[in-house]
Amino acid sequence: MDKEILGLIAGGITSVAMMPQLIKVIKEKNAEDISVAMLLVLITGLSLWVWYGILQDELPIILSNGFSILVNLILLICCIIFKKKN
Repeated sequence: MDKEILGLIAGGITSVAMMPQLIKVIKEKNAEDISVAMLLVLITGLSLWVWYGILQDELPIILSNGFSILVNLILLICCIIFKKKN
């Protein structure tokens, strides 16, 4: 198998890992159990992977991590909107 295709498949699978969580938060309009700190750390790490992918000219790294950033940013926004104030 071509390494680029393998990278795209692997990246695609890991990129959709947070989709069920995002869908659940949007459906229930509840983000009480989601850690904002974890999302911030994850988004930072994913952003560094995109930067690395750009420097290495690796499209699978850029695309998969770019998509993951988008999903996690949406989840972060949902957390901010749906977290109940104590």
